[in-house]
Amino acid sequence: MDFLAFFVSLPTNQSAGRMRVWRALRALGCATLRDGVFLLPESPQHAAALAQVAEEVRAINGTADLYHLDGRDAAQQAAMAALFDRGQEYASLLAAIAAAENLGAKTLRALRRELGSLAAIDFFPGEARRQAEAALAALEASATDEPSAAAGKIRRLAVADFQGRTWATRQHLWVDRMASAWLIRRCIDKKAKFLWLADPKRCPKKALGFDFDGATFTHVGTRVTFEVLAASFGLDSDPAIARIAAIVHSLDAGGVPVAEAAGIEAVLAGVRAAAADDDKLLSEASRIFDSLYRNFKEENQQ
Repeated sequence: MDFLAFFVSLPTNQSAGRMRVWRALRALGCATLRDGVFLLPESPQHAAALAQVAEEVRAINGTADLYHLDGRDAAQQAAMAALFDRGQEYASLLAAIAAAENLGAKTLRALRRELGSLAAIDFFPGEARRQAEAALAALEASATDEPSAAAGKIRRLAVADFQGRTWATRQHLWVDRMASAWLIRRCIDKKAKFLWLADPKRCPKKALGFDFDGATFTHVGTRVTFEVLAASFGLDSDPAIARIAAIVHSLDAGGVPVAEAAGIEAVLAGVRAAAADDDKLLSEASRIFDSLYRNFKEENQQ
């Protein structure tokens, strides 16, 4: 791999400007070759980003030059790549994961964002990154009791074959299970009956399980249960359903942020705190999802 070498010299009387430049270089994931010389793997994006930093340097009367750099041999290439080692940063993240207490959605999202930011500048990923990803995934699973993602393709199913059935999921509903139950009753099986399971392993054989390991409908690949149900019954072509799916995915699995997600999470959390049981919780949550669906439907028709 070739590198970009950024040579920079900053005036000593511009402390605020110097700090802005150092922060920008750190945010880009630059490695330090020696004092005043910073490296990034060569790419058009990195070249453009360093050109912007160079403008900032010159604005405070410093000097900045950008060069292409290539190692003389494989050993020197490896030595330059080693300058980007993120082992210590992953170690700090692993320590934060191990020490996490009183876990809530915000804590998990903060750790996930930290991992995402670190991974974005981990240009030579290795075992440290794998360990951090595995540790955070295990923490999320234990904290949320979310099902593991299954492998395989999603089969298209006929709504007519799933009428008047009993559907079962884990009790103490949260976003994915709330939304999935709403979708089932609104769009798949209007006469659906629901069982809220204290122990998913004791799910009745005749019941259609959803959102737990081994269930008929659960996470597949990167899709959460709501998305799997929508895709299974051809509902994902509805733009309003697709927008709700994006919110559910963001709140259940993280990833791409959705503008409405934080507000919906707060409303659902309030409903959950006030509901006496899961039947009443689903009833109240369904009103919210009905309103969302109508709003998104109307916006799409404008």
